[in-house]
Amino acid sequence: MDAETECCKCHLLDLPWEDVLVTHIFCYLPLRQLVRLQRVSKQFYALIQVYLANCRIFDLTQIGPSLPKEAFSNILRDNKVLQNLSVQNCSDWVTDKELLPVIGQNQHLLRVDMRGCDRLTRHSLVAVSLSCTHLEYLVLAHCEWVDSLSIRSLADHCGGLRSIDLTACRQLKDEAICYLSKKCLKMRSLSVAVNANITDVSVEEVAKNCRELEQLDLTGCLRVRNNSIRTVAEYCPKLQSLKVNHCHNVTESSLDPLRKRNVEIDVEPPLQRALVLLQDVVGFAPFINLQI
Repeated sequence: MDAETECCKCHLLDLPWEDVLVTHIFCYLPLRQLVRLQRVSKQFYALIQVYLANCRIFDLTQIGPSLPKEAFSNILRDNKVLQNLSVQNCSDWVTDKELLPVIGQNQHLLRVDMRGCDRLTRHSLVAVSLSCTHLEYLVLAHCEWVDSLSIRSLADHCGGLRSIDLTACRQLKDEAICYLSKKCLKMRSLSVAVNANITDVSVEEVAKNCRELEQLDLTGCLRVRNNSIRTVAEYCPKLQSLKVNHCHNVTESSLDPLRKRNVEIDVEPPLQRALVLLQDVVGFAPFINLQI
């Protein structure tokens, strides 16, 4: 009986690797657990490498901040089918040396998140633009190395870009944003927040070229004024969200038409702001009828 039971036992590694384990089981496990599973045995190491070579999404936030750079290079060494790559969680150490080989062998990338990776240079962004011509979503927030040259390369080669986050990319000026908007006409989401170089010139150019725009973040763009907001209202009928907090030259006269279209705006109307202030200071604002 024991011998018969022993013959019927099926170990995990006995299952077909690519047809069953990789496709139907490992895809439900967190990346952190899979990396740990590699340490169990040589067979498990080889199995996880097969999975990593075939995974479409690689997000380092699932592993944690302690991943060594050697492990990063080793994990992705065989992968040539990535579609989504996020390296924001290794911003403290990732450089062009680690990232360029990954970009070079993954030409099907659709999403790349490099936010906060301040050790990279323009070479990484140029590599993305040259290798990943089908790119649709790109996050470069707080990458102050992003310059006009790398944005021009991106615009020239990634015309299908739908979303780009350029928050706090302070080297960029109107010229670069205007060029980007003329080349990437399918843009639906754009952030140029926290950049005092941005003026009405680039905002108006974005509005006129990117008619599909749904989300626009101008937070902290101190030189943006009412004129460009009116242009956005005129040329972007699909706009859903506008952020203009700390844009001190943008007033209710340009925002009101957007509010009437139910566009979500991160700045409260003047009356509501005043009532909130009264509530905080005096404590009687809740008794005021807002519908009067």
